[in-house]
Order: sequence, then structure tokens, then C-alpha cells
Amino acid sequence: MRILVCGGAGFIGSAFVHQRVAAGDDVRVLDALTYAGREENLDGLDVDLVIGRIEDPGAVEQAAADVEAIVNFAAETHVDRSILDAQAFVTTNAVGTFTLLEEARRRGVRYVQVSTDEVYGSIDDGAFTEQHPLEPSSPYSASKAGADLMVLAAHHTYGQDVVIARGSNCYGPRQFPEKLIPIMVLNAIHGGPLPVYGDGQQVRTWLHVDDFASGIHAVLEHGAAGQAYNVGGAKEKVNLDVVSRIVDLTDASPSQVKHVEDRLGHDRRYALDSSKLRQLAGWAPRVDFDEGGLESTVHWYRDHEWWWRPLVETAEYRAYYRRVYDRDPDF
Repeated sequence: MRILVCGGAGFIGSAFVHQRVAAGDDVRVLDALTYAGREENLDGLDVDLVIGRIEDPGAVEQAAADVEAIVNFAAETHVDRSILDAQAFVTTNAVGTFTLLEEARRRGVRYVQVSTDEVYGSIDDGAFTEQHPLEPSSPYSASKAGADLMVLAAHHTYGQDVVIARGSNCYGPRQFPEKLIPIMVLNAIHGGPLPVYGDGQQVRTWLHVDDFASGIHAVLEHGAAGQAYNVGGAKEKVNLDVVSRIVDLTDASPSQVKHVEDRLGHDRRYALDSSKLRQLAGWAPRVDFDEGGLESTVHWYRDHEWWWRPLVETAEYRAYYRRVYDRDPDF
């Protein structure tokens, strides 16, 4: 299959590209190579890389030539950044999605939108099904929810062949060091503080990036047009417990854990019911968070300083870290 993977040089997108190239698909990547997208994530792969933004119709038209499907990973993703400056999130996540949808409609190809559990908001008990209303809490999740609605509207209005894959919190190799797990791993290894928002009792369901990538492929292959599919992890974890486990895996000191002022609009709990996708395609997560998933991720960051060191030494990253944590990074 000839697939255009937008955002394919990023964290989740590159995992999907690695899987599809290994399976024999012909992959073209469109990526703006912003702070979280890196050519190094595609090292060793025979892919055609087009550098450009998904909100640029010219770049999208060039990249989409002769493809049979478009899979969109390209997004601004970090909630903290969206709280500090939401404009880029609206531009990329909403306008960019619209631009891709128009190109997919013009070419008559299948379109897959990669989304997030955060579009549902927070849930106290049970798990979100695809029938739950969208109640986003942050500028990030609102921009993703808006994109999801445009995708569904494209099907209802124009009959486009579109599907949505909504994932739970991902972890694994090549994740930019601003999300919970990589930032805690690097701080723990280097003796820095481990800043935990509020009481740290927020609950997330963790999904290894390779499992999300395989779930997205299942949606691409088997998903019914106009439908959304939850791709959720199997392990529900309290944030503070995840940080404590990272302390154990890195031989850090528990005294490094520092509770800081809670994030604005912080969702308390996410959980996804993935039975719709399981019944459709037999998909299930294979990497166990407790039985090697988190530990292998910690080892990856230990062994790949060449990958993350150039990122954290940039002036932009240091300025961002100071804005969020009120201090310089210690690694």
C-alpha cells in the first residue's frame, strides 16, 4: 500500500512508519520537522521525506501524489504548551486537518485521523466508549476534538472514506522530553527534581507506542467509514505511582519527587473502552507496562543520550522548561 504518513518523523508517527516499512508498504512522510519531529527517527528506513506543514495546501498536494491512503499523526500535542500559547494548536490541529481532508476528498483516498482520549474530557468511573460526547478540557484537546468533528462531518456531508483512531497515553522510545515519562526519566537519572502536578493522583491508562501504531493500522485496514475507534491501553496507573516506579528503575532518590502547583484544567482520569476495535480486528495491546514496557523505555533513554541531548540543550527547550517548571533543566 502507498501511504502518506503526516507527522511521520514524530514520536507515534515514526513508530507507525517503522512498522509499515517492515511490512512492505510504500511510505511517504510529510513532516515540518519542528521541535518534536526529527529525521533521526527515520534512520535506516527507505522512505520519501517531504518537509512541509499540513496546513500548507501546496506541500500537502505534493506529498499526496499517487498515494492510496493518508494517515495524519501531525499535531501539536503537549497540554502545557497549549495553555501557554494555543494559536499553533488551532493552526496545525484544526486548519491542518481540514487541509488534509480536502486533499483526501480531491483524490478519493481513505483518510485516518489519529486522535486522543483527551477529546472526551475526564471520567470518574468506567471507561469512555466511542458514543460518549466530546468534552475537551484544554486548548490542545479542544483543537483535537474540533479536528475529529471535521473528519466526521466530511463523511456525513461528502461521503468521504474517513476513520478516527483515539489513543490513550502513549510511552516508549523517541518521545520528546516534555511528557511525563521521558521528563521524569531524564530528571531521575541526572539527580534533578521530579515535578509532580498537584497531589499526583491523576489516573492515566498507558499504551506502548508500538501497540498504538498497530491499532492505527487495524483501523486503517478494517475501520468502517465515518467511525471512530478507541485504541486504549490495558494498565491504569496513578501518576505518582508511575513516578515512584521510575525512581526505583533509575535508582533515584524519593526525595527528588517535588509536588508543584497543579496544571490549569487538569483532567483527573482517562480510560478508554476498546472493545469496538477488539471485536472488529482482534487488536489488543501486547506490551505490558509493568512487565517490561516501562523498564525498556527507561533503558532506551539511558542508552540514547545522543538522541535526546541535542534537544534539551537548545535555547527554546530551556526557555520552555523554565516557563513550566520555574527552573533550568538539570540534565
